[in-house]
Amino acid sequence: MMKYLTLFRFFAISICILFTSCSSYKNIPYFQNVNRGNSANEAIDNFSPLTVQREDILGITVSSLNPEAWGDSSNKTSGYRVDQAGEIQLPLIGNLKVVGLTTENISKEIQKRLTTYLKQPSVNVRVLNFKISVIGDVARPNIYQIPNERVTVPEALGLAGDLNITGIRNNVLLIREIDGKRQYYNLDLTSADLFKSPYYYLKNNDVLYVQPDKTKSNSGDRNYRNASLILSAASVITIILTSINN
Repeated sequence: MMKYLTLFRFFAISICILFTSCSSYKNIPYFQNVNRGNSANEAIDNFSPLTVQREDILGITVSSLNPEAWGDSSNKTSGYRVDQAGEIQLPLIGNLKVVGLTTENISKEIQKRLTTYLKQPSVNVRVLNFKISVIGDVARPNIYQIPNERVTVPEALGLAGDLNITGIRNNVLLIREIDGKRQYYNLDLTSADLFKSPYYYLKNNDVLYVQPDKTKSNSGDRNYRNASLILSAASVITIILTSINN
């Protein structure tokens, strides 16, 4: 009898291991080939400043020794929308071409033009509607507003609560729209090469999609339900055999 009891116990344990190991561990850790040495240093040479696109909304603040001359209160909170011509309209200055420029470039250009009207003007420009979307097999899929102009792929996934264990890490899809064209890129989170990728730093309106693996499919769910039934049956048989043996 002990022989049968041992076989059933082995059978139950094997099923547990089989169905709890559906996702291979080697596909789970991030940045597997990164140099973990204490003295490892890498130059950051793949960051490019955010450039303004059409439909962006710019927050522009101006200070000077005679601020009343600026006379702009209506757009302090709502911002300035970049029109299809790539321009914004400002008090004193009029139309200003901003598309393709960085916020720093725009600040300097506005400041230069305002010196005719304001005493010692100081200008700050930022993109008010900088947002990214993270969807798919993550803990908190959502649209996330970014308060500054620099966000990386790992930071974006961190905002979304990280990938679920069933998320495919070596094939994350980045969707980007630039100048009226939609582009697609595949990112491998398991490789340290991501740090050097030109897509490591995200742009305004970027979308990250994490694809679930097959265990999230209906067939996978059925397998888990079947496994539960088998485990339950094995447990009942084990209890019966134990009682008989005693």
